[in-house]
Parts: sequence; C-alpha cells; structure tokens
Amino acid sequence: MRQHVRNPVHAYFFTGPVGSSLHDAVLAFAAALQCPNQGCGVCETCRLVLEGKDTDVYFAERAGISWRVDDLREADRVSRRRPLGAGYQIIVLEEVDLTTTGSSPSASALLKSLEEPPSRTIFLLTADEVPEALDTIQSRCVEIKLKGLSEDDLEAILTREGAPVDAARMAAVAASGNLRRARVLVRDDALGERIATWRTVPERLTGTPSASAALASEIATALDQAIAPLQLLQEEELEHRIKDAREMGQRSIANRKDVEAQFKREQRRFRIDELRFGLTALTNVYRERMIQGLEEADAGDSRSDYRVGASMRAIDIIVSTNQRLSSNIDETLLLNDLMLSLMEL
Repeated sequence: MRQHVRNPVHAYFFTGPVGSSLHDAVLAFAAALQCPNQGCGVCETCRLVLEGKDTDVYFAERAGISWRVDDLREADRVSRRRPLGAGYQIIVLEEVDLTTTGSSPSASALLKSLEEPPSRTIFLLTADEVPEALDTIQSRCVEIKLKGLSEDDLEAILTREGAPVDAARMAAVAASGNLRRARVLVRDDALGERIATWRTVPERLTGTPSASAALASEIATALDQAIAPLQLLQEEELEHRIKDAREMGQRSIANRKDVEAQFKREQRRFRIDELRFGLTALTNVYRERMIQGLEEADAGDSRSDYRVGASMRAIDIIVSTNQRLSSNIDETLLLNDLMLSLMEL
C-alpha cells in the first residue's frame, strides 16, 4: 500500500473477509494519498481525511439495499470535479458486490466510470468477496487483499489501551479480527450474556413453535442492545468533532449529515457482524456435539449416529442462514426461520 501511495493508479479494489476492517483500511489509504508526506498520520491533511472532513474524499451512498444506477451516476458526477486541494478527488464505493444485486443490477454503470476517469480522480472500492459478475470491474483495478487481525494482536492492543485482561480477551475473540469492533465490545458488559444465549440455543429449543419464536425474539432484542456501546462511542466522537470545530471558530461541524450517515452505516455493519458472530458461536456448539458423538460412536454407543447426523444438519442450516445475511433479509424473519429449522432436528 505504501508503494501504491507513492505511485497511485486510477482505481483500487480492497477485498477481505468480515473483520478485515476494509473501511478503516480505505480511510487510511485515502489519507495517505492526500498527505504531502504520503501518510504521516499527524498532519492537518491526514486529520481532515481521517475525521471525514476532507471535501475531496467522497463516500458514495446508496439509497436502498443495493446500488442503483442513479447512485453510481452521482458518484461519477462527483468524480468529474477538479479537487479543491492539492491532492486527488477520491471516490469511495463500499460493498460494490451489491451492484450485482436487486432488480436492476448497476455494475455496468460502475464499469463505465472506471474506464474513463479524470487524471486526478482515484476510485477506492471494497467488497468482502468478489462475485464472478464483478470480474470485469476487478480487472480495471489494483486489488489489495486484507486479512483480519489475530486474536492475540487484538488482545494486546486492547490491554495496551487500558482494558482489563479478561475483557480484552473476550472482546478479541468476539471481534472476528476487526479492531474497531473489538474496541466497542470491550466496553460492553453484556457481551458474555449474549455469547451464553447463543450457546444455550440447542437445549432451549423444546420442540414448540412458541419456544422457538420466544428465543428468536430474545436474540433480536440482544442485537438491539448490542448497538448501544457503539452509539455511545459515536456520540463521544461527534462531541469531540464539535469541540474541535468550535475551537476553530465554527458553530458546528460542516459535514454533520455525512458523519451521521457514516455512523448509521457503521451501525448496520456492526449489527450484521454481531449476528455472524452469534451464528459462529452456535456452530461451535453443534461442532462440539458432533465431536462428542463421534467419540461415543467409537465407544460403541449406537445412538450416537443420530446425534452426529443431527449436528451436521444443524451446521448446514446455520451456514445457509449466514449466506442469507448477504441478501439483506429481515433479521426477525431470518432468526425465526433458523430456530424453527433447528427445532425440527
């Protein structure tokens, strides 16, 4: 990435698994591209980009679940502007895999923008995975593949920032490699309770629809509550930005709407990450049951075959549920379907 900052091209495609902090990486890369020192992290230029105040760094927004052609046309319009500063006009398009979804896929509109960009415009795209339908777009970009931080790295960072060791470890495990998420979770006293709720799902499915519905509702409520520490952190960041603006003689921050929109996107991503983590915790329970069943089979227990088979089917159901998250299905419906399917095993 340092090499590319020194010799940038017109478009970059950042990819990586959930937890690889694509947003943070793109933001840091944008700051380095604008920085006269190629990413010192402390100058005024870096500060403006990292705080979302650089008018030449444009985070495109979509109006709905997927990217529409009109959304991308607006991004293309902004890309045609001359940068106000000495750096580049940077256009950030996140989750571009959603240009291939919806009733009117918009990937072709994005491809047109990438094929004829102005000389001082740089596109930064992100996606967890690149579907085959984006192969042509991918070929127009330099791909930068990221990995998530290890649990040990996250724990070390959190403890260095003052978190208790036990809380840091639990947050590191639950963060799936995402530092920002880890910093939120380490402030969350209810994290352990949510993990316990997911792990007790199999034993609480008593075989009645009412029990599965109640459990789905309980998990949905826990997801709502999980957002609270993030919202508190965002409020603190907003207050800090407002304080900085007033010290500079401004009544408030100039781009407050953009900041609030960014916060809402982060909350949406955080909620999905939280649900994925819960599904992972539930998968681990059934995996443990499967291993136990295999050990019992070796010991001659004839009933173990059924338990192993049921655990394998449960894991398949959870994998399918995880995949459905990418289609932006209603969470309540998703959780009810999951509990009803697991109840039948």
